[in-house]
Amino acid sequence: MTRIGISVALLTPFTAEGAIDTALLADHARDVLAKGAHGVTLFGTTGEGASIALGERAVAMAALLSAGLTEDRIFAGLCATSLGDVLAQIDQALFFGIDTFLLLPPFYFPAPGDVGLRAWHAALFAQADPRAKFILYHIPQITGVPLSFDLVTGLRRDFPDRVIALKDSSGSWENTERLLVWGGIPVLVGDERLLHRALPLGAAGSICGMANLHPARLRALFDTAVEDVALSRQVDAVVAGPVIAAVKALMAHQTGNAVWERLRPPLAPLVDAARAVVLATAADPAGA
Repeated sequence: MTRIGISVALLTPFTAEGAIDTALLADHARDVLAKGAHGVTLFGTTGEGASIALGERAVAMAALLSAGLTEDRIFAGLCATSLGDVLAQIDQALFFGIDTFLLLPPFYFPAPGDVGLRAWHAALFAQADPRAKFILYHIPQITGVPLSFDLVTGLRRDFPDRVIALKDSSGSWENTERLLVWGGIPVLVGDERLLHRALPLGAAGSICGMANLHPARLRALFDTAVEDVALSRQVDAVVAGPVIAAVKALMAHQTGNAVWERLRPPLAPLVDAARAVVLATAADPAGA
């Protein structure tokens, strides 16, 4: 059974001018690792990866490595629709020694279907540097492009040296359970509320946004497979509104650092009513 553990889908802090606050990013990465996380993932959904330019990605990766993180503890999210742009992101990360990638499918064209998606992935694997390894990323509520069971199993079967895992962020227990029962691919569970159910069935761990706030608690959940009920309640509140804005609001509240509330357009802060609901979960005595 493959064990990957808890990789924190790092939030990206921004300066008042809108640049990545690399010092705060590096400090945060060190902190979550010190508190028990196994690794970090840059440029994922929670990290606003779709809003991070290629040149900025290099600055962020350099900052983490300069702060003492080792390459094997860093995954890099890939977010582009053209093969050329994805390959550029891969080559850039490999320059820094980072070789494991969280791979979004091409997300502009609606419902391309398994035939088109298989062809896209096959072309990418053929052209990418052979050092690159990929975690398929199933988050259809964001991309509009689901990765079907047949597509996932086929890609894993035909490209076993490329496809090393799947992140299932669909929130569908039926889908997660089906993949785990099949057992042919390590599964990382994106929904923290499902992790305690998935681990006894062999889940490899999680890449998740709530680990920004609670790395020690997510590590305990991974180690024990016991649900953190207060954490699940907080996730309920977070997913009821704009997720990234909610996690950043909680991060700013928890740290006392308002920098964490900054988002890149088109994302915007929570409205006051939604913010109050989310922040009320931070007062849960079981969630301290």
